[in-house]
Amino acid sequence: MTARPRRAGGRARRARARLAAVQALYRVGLTGDDVERAIADLTRRKDGPRMDVELFGSLARGAAAGRGAADPAIAGVLAEGWRIERLSETMRALLRVAAFEAALADAPPVEILVNEYVDIAAGFFDEKEIGFVNGAVDRLAREARAAKREWTNSR
Repeated sequence: MTARPRRAGGRARRARARLAAVQALYRVGLTGDDVERAIADLTRRKDGPRMDVELFGSLARGAAAGRGAADPAIAGVLAEGWRIERLSETMRALLRVAAFEAALADAPPVEILVNEYVDIAAGFFDEKEIGFVNGAVDRLAREARAAKREWTNSR
């Protein structure tokens, strides 16, 4: 196995923030905890990684609040006959955070979003699920971009 190159400081801090947002949403989904409590707990962990705390809070809060908008988008990328409830809590959390970030006005390019969330998925899932995340995040991000363009052009 080859070691991955180390990320530049800012990129690594943003990557850790994305992972922490997925962890916060996982916790909220699994335990029913309030997102603010999950954020506070993950932020104050002394052994936790250094991360972009502002991005973490924004992604976790936004994804938790935006489930009503994200879930239909996620359902749209699932195979026919699949419902979002069939996904693991981890997969739902990952896709909700990715869908929220993809819809942000200043979202990173599609390729970066896909790479970031595939990297997160690699820590939790096997090759088949990682491939699913690759395709799902790509489609979620492209559809979010198309919706933003449509909204901007209709103004």
